[in-house]
Amino acid sequence: MNIQVIITIIDFLLWLIIAANVMYVLFFALASHLPKKTHLPSAILRPFGSKRAEPERRHQTSDIRHQTSFLVLIPAYHEDAVIINTVKSFLQQDYPKDLYQLCVISDHMDATTNEQLAALPITLLQPTFENSSKAKALQYAISQTSNVSHHPYDYVVILDADNVVATDFLSRLSQIVRPDIAIQCHRTAKNADNDIAALDGLSEEINNSIFRRGHNRIGLSSALIGSGMCFNYEWFKNNVNKLDSTVEDRELEALLMKQGIFIHYSEDIQVLDEKVSNGDNFQRQRLRWMTGQVQALSQMLPYAPKAIFTGNINYIDKTIQQALIPRSILLILTPLFAFISFIIAFFIPHLSFIFYLWLLLLILLIIAIFLSIPASLQTSAFFSRIWALPQLVWRMLMNILHIRTDNNEFIHTTHQQ
Repeated sequence: MNIQVIITIIDFLLWLIIAANVMYVLFFALASHLPKKTHLPSAILRPFGSKRAEPERRHQTSDIRHQTSFLVLIPAYHEDAVIINTVKSFLQQDYPKDLYQLCVISDHMDATTNEQLAALPITLLQPTFENSSKAKALQYAISQTSNVSHHPYDYVVILDADNVVATDFLSRLSQIVRPDIAIQCHRTAKNADNDIAALDGLSEEINNSIFRRGHNRIGLSSALIGSGMCFNYEWFKNNVNKLDSTVEDRELEALLMKQGIFIHYSEDIQVLDEKVSNGDNFQRQRLRWMTGQVQALSQMLPYAPKAIFTGNINYIDKTIQQALIPRSILLILTPLFAFISFIIAFFIPHLSFIFYLWLLLLILLIIAIFLSIPASLQTSAFFSRIWALPQLVWRMLMNILHIRTDNNEFIHTTHQQ
C-alpha cells in the first residue's frame, strides 16, 4: 500500500466523522425553522421498556378543583455575589404566595449572606458537604422539604443562583405543565458586556435552536440545560437520588428518556442567565461540560442496545448527542482539514476531490450555524465579536488534555456582582 492510498483512507475516515457531525447539526438547524407544533406528544410516566399506562392528570391546570403548586429549588455554591438579588427578584412573582415555595440550598456561603437570606420569606437550607455538587444539593433539598411540607407539591422548578425570570414566570408555567412531561424553559443571556460573554450567549442560542427547538419541531424531546427546568414533583422525588455525577442535567435526561417521558422546550418562557465574561471562567465551564459529555456517553451506552430494541428513539438521539464534537471545535477542525487537503491536492493533483469534499462540509457547517442563530442576533455589531472565537476554541482544545472520566469533583464558575 503506497503513501497516497494511506493518505486517502485516513482523510476519508476523518471526513466521515466530521460529516456525521455536520449533517446532524444541519438537519436540526433546518428543523428549527419548521412550524411550531400545536399539540405535545402524549408522553407518559412508565418504567423503561414497560407497557404504556394512561397518564395521571389530576394536577392539570384545566382541573378547576386544583391549583398548581411549585417547589422552586436554587442550589447556591459560593454564590454570595448574586444570590440575594436573584431571590428578591423571584419573590416578585405574581403567582399566589401559598402556591409556591422558594428554597435556597446554601452551600459554603458566607454567614452574612445566610443572615440576609434567612430574613426573606423562603426556605433556607444549609448543608455541609465535604465534596459539593448540584446533585447533592437537590437530593438534600428534596429530603428536607418532603419531610416538612404540609402538602405535596405538584412540580419542581430548578434555577441557578444567577437566573432571573419575569414576574409571570410561574403563572405561565402553570398553564402548560402536565404530570407526564418535563419542561425546559428558554435560557438566554442576561449580559453581553464583552466578546466572551456575547459569544457564550450566542453559543447558547445556537444550542437552543439545534438541541431544543429543532428537536421539538419534529416531535423529539428537547435537551435539558441545567436550569429553567420543571419536573413532576413525585417523579423528581423518586428519581433525584439516582443522580451521582456532576452532570445532573444529562443524568436527568437519561432517566426521562428511559422512562419514555417527553421533554418540552418552552421557548416563550425565558430564564435570563449570566454568561461567563472572562477566559478562565469560560475554560472551567467548558471543561465541566466536556467532562460531563464524556461521562454521560459512558453511562448511556450500556442502555443503547435496549433502546434500539424497544424503539426508544429519544434515548438513542440523546446518546448520539453525547458523542458529537462541540460546534466551536467543528468550526476550527473543518477549515483546518480543508486547508490540509488543499495542500495535499496541490502536490498530488489527482487527490483534489478530497479538498472539494472538505470544502462542501465547511459550506454546509456555516449554513447550519447561520440558520441556528436567532434573527435578533444576526447583526454586524454582534458578528464583529467573532474575532475572539479562536482564543476560546484554543482553550476548549486545551481542556481535552484535562478530561478525566472518573472525576466527580464539582468545577465551580464564579459570577460577578
